[in-house]
Amino acid sequence: MKIDLNADLGEGCPNDAALLQLVSSANIACGFHAGDAQTMLLSVREALKNGVAIGAHPSFPDRENFGRSAMTLPVETVYAQTLYQIGALAAITRVQGGVMRHVKPHGMLYNQAAKDPQLADAIAQAVYACDSSLVLVGLAGSELIRAGERY
Repeated sequence: MKIDLNADLGEGCPNDAALLQLVSSANIACGFHAGDAQTMLLSVREALKNGVAIGAHPSFPDRENFGRSAMTLPVETVYAQTLYQIGALAAITRVQGGVMRHVKPHGMLYNQAAKDPQLADAIAQAVYACDSSLVLVGLAGSELIRAGERY
């Protein structure tokens, strides 16, 4: 049996380097709820140094509330924002010699996509458009999982 020990990182906590020695995969914040380009770069470097699988952790644009505020945005906006965040981390990862493996939406984006088929579809489309080999992580039995299966 193999277990993936996963953590959300790159969100401004001082212990990320230590955690990256313990986990097998990391969801790295992409700047909308936390993190920034420099934090993403440092997180990717540390993940690669420790053999940790890299994933994007996109969010609603909500730094004030750490991505925990419910939002009603047009699906095209969610698609574009998700694609933007995934693409930024993918580029940083590629330049560092790595490969991004997965996408796990953060906070309220994750929770709303579990119930909202249109929101889930926008996220799944963005993941697929960026890289069809990426794994989309979602709540078991959720709309996000169903959307991921369609793409």
